[in-house]
Amino acid sequence: MFLLVSISSFSQEIALLKYSGGGDWYGNPTSLPNLIKFCNANINTRIKAKPSTVEPGNPDLLSYPFVHMTGHGNVVFSDSDVSNLRNYLNGGGFLHIDDNYGMDQYIRKEIKKIFPNNNLIEIPANHPIFQKPYPFPNGLPKIHEHDGTRAQAFGIFVENKLVLLYTYECDLGDGWEDAEVHNDPLAVREKALKMGANIINYIFTN
Repeated sequence: MFLLVSISSFSQEIALLKYSGGGDWYGNPTSLPNLIKFCNANINTRIKAKPSTVEPGNPDLLSYPFVHMTGHGNVVFSDSDVSNLRNYLNGGGFLHIDDNYGMDQYIRKEIKKIFPNNNLIEIPANHPIFQKPYPFPNGLPKIHEHDGTRAQAFGIFVENKLVLLYTYECDLGDGWEDAEVHNDPLAVREKALKMGANIINYIFTN
């Protein structure tokens, strides 16, 4: 579905998922633009500076190699959303779900709708997404404290390829935001952006 010949061969567009259920899908408004800027400057991508917004049931979903989803609250996927998301992910798309604190109890059941026969699997630290271009030998970095538990990356794999990444107790998106939003130290923001760049790199090179 996606012709990703190389990471730098042409301009590409990524999107934010606008979902139903009442959760704040629009949270972290500066995060994706900042991640795009970082990737274009540091890992030789050519992603359009302004991300699009797409609904899960919209056929346009299939136009984006990477779709990001965030929020704090409820998430509900309709039957048509589920069908379109399943086709998207089986056809080469990639969905990154970043729990912005409070989404976990809702999103897990919605993921199960998309892949009823697949369980979320914790992604080991030796997976390529943690290896390049920036090494994270201990796996997903901890960006915000939340409940104080360790950050975890879970995934759904289709034919051994990671197609859905769920980052929990981490909050990468907060780390991508403008510095004054959360007053994170520069080192924390850089760590979040580098992990985000690894995700983008994985998509464009696999």
